[in-house]
Amino acid sequence: MAKLITLDAAQAATAIEWAAAEGWNPGLADLPGFLAQDAGLFLGVEDQGALLSVIAATRYGADFGFIGFYIARPDLRGQGHGIAVWRAGMAQLAGRLVGLDGVVAQQDNYRKSGFALAWNNIRFGGVPLRPPAPAQGIVPAADVPFAALAALDCSVFPAARETFLRAWIAQPGHVALAHVTDGTVTGFGVIRPAREGHKIGPLVAETPAVAQALAAALLARVPDGPVFLDVPEPHRAAVALAESLGLTPGFETARMYTGAAPEIRAERLFGVTSFELG
Repeated sequence: MAKLITLDAAQAATAIEWAAAEGWNPGLADLPGFLAQDAGLFLGVEDQGALLSVIAATRYGADFGFIGFYIARPDLRGQGHGIAVWRAGMAQLAGRLVGLDGVVAQQDNYRKSGFALAWNNIRFGGVPLRPPAPAQGIVPAADVPFAALAALDCSVFPAARETFLRAWIAQPGHVALAHVTDGTVTGFGVIRPAREGHKIGPLVAETPAVAQALAAALLARVPDGPVFLDVPEPHRAAVALAESLGLTPGFETARMYTGAAPEIRAERLFGVTSFELG
């Protein structure tokens, strides 16, 4: 008989594989960072040891949560397993403002669950142009005070997530760089290997010039091949950065919340960390 469960690490790896099969192109080392933020974020419907549907309901403190990885097994869709795990995920986040990045075509369904559109995100991708990396101002993120990185991240994300950020910048294969201007950390970014190519995220910068410098430096540290950057569509400077790198739009997601969109320094957000965790 089908039952709701909290996924262990091995079962959560199955959720990552399902996401890859859906074409979402997860990072190769995403899972440890996700579980560092919330060890119980993955929920599923199981029957006799077989997963039927999954969802991630990530808790960020007491006030914010994020829904992702909402997938029912393709051969079992339409049988109620998806809605069961959706209800479980929303129950796990009860009392919090909840965000998600959903397929644009499903906005009406999310509205029925209390979500409202805040903006669209665009996934840009392709084999990038590689502008010259700056000769100075770029350092490994590990060489600057972590508090400075956390403060920048918190300015573009609705909740503090230091545990996740520490894990994210330290994962094997992840390259994390910071931009320093006159001794002050003015931006940082991470590029990581994915099922296809590499993905940049987050990319946080106080100015477009800083974002450009970080992007060039990140690209210089990975092999040739496709690169993907997810940017908020209303942020014209972020869109312009993606276009300047020769990347082209692939698809869009609808960023939605169960209440008013949280106040962030949107002008600093040049690359979303993950459509699955926000």
